[in-house]
Amino acid sequence: MSWLPLDGIKVADFSALIPGPFSSAILADLGADVIKVEPPKGDSARSLLPAVFHASNRNKRSIALDLKQAQAKPVIERLAKWADIVIESNRPGVSSRLGIDYATLSALNPGLIYCSLSGYGQNGPWRDKPGHDIGYVGASGGLSYPGSWLGKPARSSIPIADMQSGSFGTIAILAALHERGRSGRGTELDLSLYEAGLFCAALRHGIAEHTDPRAHIWPVNDLFETADGSVLILGIVEQHFWDNFRNAVKEMEPAVMDTRFDTDPSRRKHGDELSRLLKKLFLKKTAKQWHDLLEPLDVPAELPMTPTEASRTGYAEAREAVVEFGGERHVLFPLWANGRRGGKLRRGTPALNADGAAVLQELGFAQDEIEQILASAAAKR
Repeated sequence: MSWLPLDGIKVADFSALIPGPFSSAILADLGADVIKVEPPKGDSARSLLPAVFHASNRNKRSIALDLKQAQAKPVIERLAKWADIVIESNRPGVSSRLGIDYATLSALNPGLIYCSLSGYGQNGPWRDKPGHDIGYVGASGGLSYPGSWLGKPARSSIPIADMQSGSFGTIAILAALHERGRSGRGTELDLSLYEAGLFCAALRHGIAEHTDPRAHIWPVNDLFETADGSVLILGIVEQHFWDNFRNAVKEMEPAVMDTRFDTDPSRRKHGDELSRLLKKLFLKKTAKQWHDLLEPLDVPAELPMTPTEASRTGYAEAREAVVEFGGERHVLFPLWANGRRGGKLRRGTPALNADGAAVLQELGFAQDEIEQILASAAAKR
């Protein structure tokens, strides 16, 4: 049995690319019925980011509509009445022109929870600026400081602002659902990707005037190149892990026993020397040899994996993290509740408009109306 607390909740998702679909994927995993409303040519992520599209749009149904055409208006109205939640990710002002803005849809459904995800929010001096994740992360402070002791700031392969804003959007939606249960009223949610980046940067680094640029990292909590050209991920923070590590390597590299490296404050003070020492040390063995040496000694050390490799580990199998449906493999929302796996893969990633006719029929349209609506969208492909 799966834990599906959102079973019965209905979502009309007008968003594209990453943040909105990421948010609705979580809702869908946890049981919500998500209808993905796509333009006639589909969510642009289908071609720009096919792997992301595939992963972020499982458990959803797809209908293609040309929102600029009159034939779409009655569909929008019925979707608004059907839905508990609407998600959109247009630039400010676009949803109003398309007739899918909060004012229009909440007039049809006062209990509607409406979440807008945009670069810089629906108001303020930057509302009309274009942008993408790297800009939001960098401009909000996320690229100011290095991630490695001797390194320079570098972007992550994971789009932090995109995915965090999607996560925050889901949290806000669930909070609004809770509030609606008490008040009966819906909520308009305005979530900025830039502010999502700022929120994360501020929690990680603080916003004081003078911040140590290496306060968030340790010379012994880093990536180290190994003899085979791979890397070892060393995750030492606490003193007892450092003591375990020193005992494991002291014969190989006696310099690690230098009293300058006894305590965390001293290791930080002499971090450049320690980091260089460790870089030389780790070149003496392969990544696997280091891992095999350190792991049994209770030293946090990991080998890097691709997501594909990680999804095939014994851990992923034991925790039921990866599920399969119709030949597709997906990693579900990472949660167990009362001994049950959170989420369920009920359907795979939909082809464009795969559910158009079924959704329109469910919304109460007659067959001739369905044919006209679908033909209108198909003409724009």
